[in-house]
Amino acid sequence: MPRIGMMAQRKDALVNATIHEIGRKGSLDVTMGQIASAAGVSSALAHHYFGSKDELFLAAMRAILSEFGREARQALGEAQTPRARLSALVQASFGGRNFQPEVVAAWLNFYVLAQTQVQAARLLRVYQQRLVTNLTHAARPLCDDPVALARTAAALIDGLYIRHALTEAGPPDASAAIATLERYLDLATGQRP
Repeated sequence: MPRIGMMAQRKDALVNATIHEIGRKGSLDVTMGQIASAAGVSSALAHHYFGSKDELFLAAMRAILSEFGREARQALGEAQTPRARLSALVQASFGGRNFQPEVVAAWLNFYVLAQTQVQAARLLRVYQQRLVTNLTHAARPLCDDPVALARTAAALIDGLYIRHALTEAGPPDASAAIATLERYLDLATGQRP
């Protein structure tokens, strides 16, 4: 008889192994067997839980997005001003586990997969719309065109992820990425956090 909670633990282990293996390889060119081995479970069990490597990768991206969402909600809850809310979203984008090499590699592969896979494209659209909506809401009292500011800030966030993924400059520098966004927000709003 299976122990209670083992399925959730195994799924979490598979999701984490997926992120790790894609980060190690730098591409989706990993097998379910490699991921399952890294997670300490059988390939058959990985297929049973997720069906395919694409489904497992989408579960990994949902986990990454959930973690980002938690961090963003916490940072937004502590922000006292609209400008601080913008900074909170920037901090969440590059803080915690969000800007680690394996997560950056997962994002780059997610952008590529979204070009051909309907579920990935939908998930990416949802993330992008929520980010722009949150940035727009924070920017509304600060500038004449909050949507333009939000879209530019979101593009900068994506661009910094892509730039890091495509260079071999060592581990991601979250503080430099945050400083880049903060300079733009200072200029766009005329305010500092």
